[in-house]
Amino acid sequence: MRFFEFNTIKTIKPIKPLNPQQARVASLKRNADNAKKAYKAEKSRQKIASAQQQIFNATHKKIGA
Repeated sequence: MRFFEFNTIKTIKPIKPLNPQQARVASLKRNADNAKKAYKAEKSRQKIASAQQQIFNATHKKIGA
């Protein structure tokens, strides 16, 4: 690296630790985001299972029953 390039590089600033109230809010936000993702994943899984069941029922109909 050349000398003049050192002035253009931004330094990384340290992140201060959160106080207990901020940590609790951050934790609750994380939990809410994870719950939303889990909910979406479960709904998607149920939709796929329902579609698979419909395909199975359509292809395995009993004839003459």
